Amino acid sequence: MESESKVFAELVAKRRSLRAFLPDAVDPKLLQAVFSSALHSPSNCNTQPWVVHVASGETIAGLKQVMPQEFMAGKFTMDFPYDGTYEGVYKERQYGAAQALYDSVGITRKEKERRQEEFMRNFTFFDAPHVAFLFLPEPFGLREAADLGMFAQTLMLSFTAHGLGSCPQTALGFQADLVREHLGVEPSNKLVFGISFGYPDPDAPVNSCATDRADLADVVTFHN
Repeated sequence: MESESKVFAELVAKRRSLRAFLPDAVDPKLLQAVFSSALHSPSNCNTQPWVVHVASGETIAGLKQVMPQEFMAGKFTMDFPYDGTYEGVYKERQYGAAQALYDSVGITRKEKERRQEEFMRNFTFFDAPHVAFLFLPEPFGLREAADLGMFAQTLMLSFTAHGLGSCPQTALGFQADLVREHLGVEPSNKLVFGISFGYPDPDAPVNSCATDRADLADVVTFHN
């Protein structure tokens, strides 16, 4: 048991949001294995409220052509409005994450154009050969969205365990109608976010980016 817990701890620590990938496609059999593992995620009353569409090949190439253009034209269709606000320590963590990212690629705070270019890489999936779009079927809400989050974490750990890298991207939920149209997804399936994935580029400076984690005592309280 001690060795198993150590392996798990190392796996969780190894998973990071990566933003540069090799062009090599993942073998279909490996994709089947990765996503099959994620099916064991927990959910309320075992409802398993997740619908996942994976884009690869010509499909992802088509999305790369149109998503940046649509975003720059201000054409947004969000199923779940981005209306949260960060204050206090949460704002500090947000700033810290952004600083770590831009530092890794040598972009200063004053270089707004380069920062925008880096952000726009979201819509070409950081050159990943695959992207998984995660949908929540109607009429599910916050409780089921939490289930979808557990599925996503299990999926990303599965990527890591199989030697792949990934990056969860809420930005990919900005163009829900466009994504549904290109993938032939029913309007009743609401897009929450996407996860770009593939084999990490070991030489890309951006993949050296590492963010801090809060101390255990700051987020967990034990009651006896």
